Amino acid sequence: MAIDGAVLQLHPYAMAATAVALASAYMVWFWALSRRLSGPRMWPLVGSLPSVVLNRARVHDWIADNLRATGDAATYQTCILPLPFLARRQGLVTVTCNPRNLEHILRVRFDNYPKGPMWQASFHDLLGQGIFNSDGETWLIQRKTAALEFTTRTLRQAMARWANRSIKYRLWRILDDHCDAAASVDLQDLLLRLTFDNICGLTFGKDPETLSPGLPENPFANAFDEATEATMQRFLFPSLLWRIKKALGVGSERSLRESLAVVDHHMTETIAARKATPSDDLLSRFMKKRDSNGKAFPEDVLQWIALNFVLAGRDTSSVALSWFFWNIMQRRDVEQKVVLEIASVLRETRGDGTARWTEEPLNFDELERLVYLKAALTETLRLYPSVPQDSKYVVADDVLPDGTVVPAGSAITYSIYSVGRMESIWGKDCAEFRPERWLSPDGSRFEPVKDAYRFVAFNGGPRTCLGKDLAYLQMKSIASAVLLRNTVELVPGHKVEQKMSLTLFMKNGLRVHVKPRDLAGYLEPTEPAPTQGPFVIPTTTAAAA
Repeated sequence: MAIDGAVLQLHPYAMAATAVALASAYMVWFWALSRRLSGPRMWPLVGSLPSVVLNRARVHDWIADNLRATGDAATYQTCILPLPFLARRQGLVTVTCNPRNLEHILRVRFDNYPKGPMWQASFHDLLGQGIFNSDGETWLIQRKTAALEFTTRTLRQAMARWANRSIKYRLWRILDDHCDAAASVDLQDLLLRLTFDNICGLTFGKDPETLSPGLPENPFANAFDEATEATMQRFLFPSLLWRIKKALGVGSERSLRESLAVVDHHMTETIAARKATPSDDLLSRFMKKRDSNGKAFPEDVLQWIALNFVLAGRDTSSVALSWFFWNIMQRRDVEQKVVLEIASVLRETRGDGTARWTEEPLNFDELERLVYLKAALTETLRLYPSVPQDSKYVVADDVLPDGTVVPAGSAITYSIYSVGRMESIWGKDCAEFRPERWLSPDGSRFEPVKDAYRFVAFNGGPRTCLGKDLAYLQMKSIASAVLLRNTVELVPGHKVEQKMSLTLFMKNGLRVHVKPRDLAGYLEPTEPAPTQGPFVIPTTTAAAA
């Protein structure tokens, strides 16, 4: 009994000693890990999560701050974010904006960096195994099939027709109704509606007309928005949490389920209508295609394909245009150069007389000649990429060109937003909005950067955006149409902020006053206005935390 009692008395001491030993071992491991990792401050148990939460309103600028703080020009542009709730390797997120690393991830070791299981699981309910949510053979078949369609001039001309129809009969009328009116208009909302109508017309052959006087509600558009927002919520929490919410049917998962029911119903009717009456839209074209086994795509695959195109074609262009208009409101000299270029083209194609210039939006051939406008749009995407960052899954252990070790099972994020803000990549004027950097010395030609991985707003490597030319065409069409007839001014006091989402939306929209443009001064060729001085993008001065 005495021996037994002694043993019992020793147990609490043994447990305490074990706890102290484990805590000491953890602190040694934590100290060694924190010394090894570059990036924001790392806290015990919760990793970098406190810093992420504190900087959530400026998360992309915060990431750029951390990447700049990781070393000198030869070594910075990569950092590590340890996050809680995840397995040891999954909890290490490598963040980079080094062009050589981007090329390695997107092209050189493409097969080692797929979307991965976490991304695919999160988006599967909405996008299934569509082109933007698949890897391997499933992705390759869709990619090859889509590439045949997106490289045709016919498709670009169709996009120009859809865009011009919406501009002439709806956008221009809505802007005219708001000219000199005391009430403001949310330009971002108008652009979202316009690009949604365009991509639906191009994909389904049917214009939902969400951009109409009165700005009517559209069940499919609303459900698609809600489904996208609920899907994005899955990235803010551990996967176990959203899976439990899905099983219980509560919160954002309930909203997702209800929204998807509306989307599925709409798509079922649309596919049935296209089977009964084929057209020249993308959906009808994919119905004629065959998979690797020579069979037609089943209805669920057709739905995935169509919804993937709607998601990619709507948000990205409208977001880019919103930031474009915000930029030129700060730089009226850039705006004047854009309008002068439009006037120069129309003078040659439609003759003198501004009434003829504003009868119709610019056609396909006229849009192709707008070199400076394309440069201004590209400069916007350099500083405000529609998709500010993207993530990949690491299949096998690897070492990036800058020496960063990435373990299998971890995640790697490349910050497209940060690439445009690095002095070592773009020079000392990296924070300046300067479209001229995309032009030949004489200003007559658009010249892409020689190093393609300095500008990955349209992704890179095998996954380079197939709709890049369509996006430029749509953006030029809308931007030229607005600037040809109107000027827009930011509503005093309106706060432009970035929304924390997968696309770089403006959190509060873009509220503007609309005024008619006087084209009298553009009838004769004139010299562009001198640059009014560099507009440096607003940045925060808070130190990286």
